[in-house]
Amino acid sequence: MVKPTPSQKSWLKRGLEQPGGKLPLFDSEGQEISGRTVRSCVKAGWAEPWCHNPIKPDWLICRITPEGRLALKK
Repeated sequence: MVKPTPSQKSWLKRGLEQPGGKLPLFDSEGQEISGRTVRSCVKAGWAEPWCHNPIKPDWLICRITPEGRLALKK
């Protein structure tokens, strides 16, 4: 099994604290989370698209999956 990179882990961990496992669009310093990080986590099955943002349709709003939770434990 592939393990998350440090940046992927950091992003996924933030979903553990949010209702429904919602993953943030911005990091703790207000910078947008890299689209590459988001897409790679979705591709690995650690995150999944959750809802559509009509104001910013290019933003991918995701939540952590059970596989993502498991990947953080390794």
